[in-house]
Amino acid sequence: MTGSTIDLLAKALPDGRVLTDPDVTDSYSRDRTFLAPGAALGVVLAQSRDDVIETLRWATAHRVPVVPRGAGTGLAGGATASEGCVVLSVAKMAQIKELSAADEIAVVEPGVITADLDSAAREHGLMYAPDPSSYEISTVGGNLATNAGGLRCVKYGVTRDSALGLEVVLADGQVLNTGRRTVKGVTGYDLTGLFVGSEGTLGVITAATVRLRRAPLGPPATIAAEFASLRDAASAVSAIIAAGCQPSLLELLDRATLKAIDDWRNIGLEAGVAAMLIAQSDATDGQAVARRMHDLCMENGASFVAVSDSPAETEELIGIRRMAYTAKERLGNCLVEDVCVPRSALPDMMTAIEGAAARHDVLICTVAHAGDGNLHPVFVFDHGVPEPPQNVWDAADEVFRAALDLGGTLTGEHGVGLLKRRWLELETGPLASGINAGIKKVFDPLGILNPGKAI
Repeated sequence: MTGSTIDLLAKALPDGRVLTDPDVTDSYSRDRTFLAPGAALGVVLAQSRDDVIETLRWATAHRVPVVPRGAGTGLAGGATASEGCVVLSVAKMAQIKELSAADEIAVVEPGVITADLDSAAREHGLMYAPDPSSYEISTVGGNLATNAGGLRCVKYGVTRDSALGLEVVLADGQVLNTGRRTVKGVTGYDLTGLFVGSEGTLGVITAATVRLRRAPLGPPATIAAEFASLRDAASAVSAIIAAGCQPSLLELLDRATLKAIDDWRNIGLEAGVAAMLIAQSDATDGQAVARRMHDLCMENGASFVAVSDSPAETEELIGIRRMAYTAKERLGNCLVEDVCVPRSALPDMMTAIEGAAARHDVLICTVAHAGDGNLHPVFVFDHGVPEPPQNVWDAADEVFRAALDLGGTLTGEHGVGLLKRRWLELETGPLASGINAGIKKVFDPLGILNPGKAI
């Protein structure tokens, strides 16, 4: 591919849309993984649907791979540049085009920050339910691309559960509209659901119609429970769900994670604490639910349980959970995974992770969206090492296989990206893999959209 070819794209788009300086393009070529990107031909800073259409028409004409990108907060390598690609950033497409309180929907461009959409909805007594830990910097488009979950997904579901319709530019520049503005609708195949979680391999999302929900009337009631063993904490999770408490948040942190946070921010971690469980209820009887969760934690071996009595204390507790990943990044490079198992299998999965860490001599720090059975074991290795050493890959392999053996999945919300492709067929099998490849060919016959990712 010659420089003159990218020049044709630069001439077709408004001034300033195409960047080719290698130092600049490199900053757009990475996500939050350790993966080394390929050298991109350039970066398109799209500001409109027309910019996306023009870029994809050019890419199809010249057979250039395109890597879509939002804020670059992904943890699976899905937005990592491939050699000779054009990175298509939609971060500047950041308008909330419509917010209807009457219909409880919003129409947004893909670059809208997740927290900003939620804040706009709150002005109308509504909320945007998905809230990944990166909600203050991640975009709605990126969340759609990976079907992101978050802390509230135990009650409100993942991003797909809030996606009603999409505007998608296909590989050849055609514009496809999927879904609807209504809460119900079963016309045709569920193309919206197909694109959500497709990691930019089928098309580029340029607008989304999303469902909003009624915001809770008051602040949530929050508890934090400490346990001397991970298994006890996992058992408390099962008890809370079985009792019908319907928490709006149910998060589990292991000791390695808590120690990383304590070393950084001094949260007063005591020697005997092996795990912490943070739970919330945003129900109208939230305080009663919190007291019930308090009792269930004590019945399942908690050594200490605190019930917050102020919004400030609640924010402090949730802040501990949101600090987890940054605290772990301080320790070294991170291979971040997100296996998901049936909730009843959570204690066994926690035990399997502990065993893998010991057998392979790897530091694994685990947090979990425990109410969903979605665990984030983070495999930490030395800063400056470009690739995880073999013992880290061996530990990861053991964890993935354990999750599948327990009836789980390789990824609950981060996506497959580049990191998990080597294990993908263990879960899907050859028949499903072939069907996935066939679907990809329908939407992207030349294979130019995010090649080498996800499927």
